[in-house]
Amino acid sequence: MTDVTGAPADVLHTLFQSDQGGHEQVVLCQDRGSGLKAVIAIHSTALGPALGGTRFYPYTSEAEAVADALNLARGMSYKNAMAGLGHGGGKAVIIGDPEKIKTDELLLAYGRFVASLGGRYVTACDVGTYVADMDVVARECRWTTGRSPEQGGAGDSSVLTAFGVYQGMRASAEHLWGDPSLRGRRIGVAGVGKVGHHLVEHLMAEGAQVVVTDVREEAVRRIVERHPSVRAVADTDALIRVEDLDIYAPCALGGALDDDTVPVLTARVVCGAANNQLAHPGVEKDIADRGILYAPDYVVNAGGVIQVADELHGFDFERCRAKAAGIYDTTLAIFARANQDGIPPAAAADRIAEQRMHEASAARAR
Repeated sequence: MTDVTGAPADVLHTLFQSDQGGHEQVVLCQDRGSGLKAVIAIHSTALGPALGGTRFYPYTSEAEAVADALNLARGMSYKNAMAGLGHGGGKAVIIGDPEKIKTDELLLAYGRFVASLGGRYVTACDVGTYVADMDVVARECRWTTGRSPEQGGAGDSSVLTAFGVYQGMRASAEHLWGDPSLRGRRIGVAGVGKVGHHLVEHLMAEGAQVVVTDVREEAVRRIVERHPSVRAVADTDALIRVEDLDIYAPCALGGALDDDTVPVLTARVVCGAANNQLAHPGVEKDIADRGILYAPDYVVNAGGVIQVADELHGFDFERCRAKAAGIYDTTLAIFARANQDGIPPAAAADRIAEQRMHEASAARAR
């Protein structure tokens, strides 16, 4: 069910494009008093209530915001399915510059909209929203995760996100080289912010050779000061073209793998924390054709969603860490399915996720 009363024509066009993935529900939210304009997209509840974060971003148009919400919600369905969670996929976007318009009043209004869905959608942090924001949203909505430990939440999810990526790297090494150890492997990390710097800690502890880059000099400086053996390069272009890498870990923005980057990659493996790394359909085949092993992003970066989902059951870090460790076996299973079906790993992951959602829908229909 989609409430589109009074929606502009470009928004309606975006909502009903045939390639958007058959979402169950899209809610357009507006609260004039606080200035809130938001979109909540529920892609699937086949496996359980939809779970996904709230992105706060200055979109150039309402249609762009709707398109992003639809795409992100669909991605969460696949991520949650592959993580073995009892959740479907959803996502929300708040339109506007969070540095300019974010207020408690606006977040509370947003919380009321989420609450009005009666638990069909469970929200959390994403780009532009933080733990403190979720604490505010939770004042109006009990279906809120990513809260502070003081408010009964799990806090920052970047620790387990990085741990999951590390497990994906180990699985990639096992599949390609017959040994999960990363000792001596030359690994390039693009983006050493919240997740990337935790990932570097895992790599250094195992004895990997690490090369990093980040648009923020202070992020690179923090890493190098802590680990003097880490090398820093000027930018991502230098990292992927010049450095002789075993593994490339994109941990910043999406679209890192495109028609310009894939032909020049030196790495044998791509495994990183960034979302939506494949810039467009077909890139996964280009990667495979070059003999590069790609660990699907939404599989290996699922540690964060595993953590926030656990809040709903009374957060236990060790329980979450054990579940995130399972990303190792999940990644190996994807590589095996890819070899069996003669398809790239990204397509294999999609098939497994779609099968799980289909089977759950069929079981509920019986």
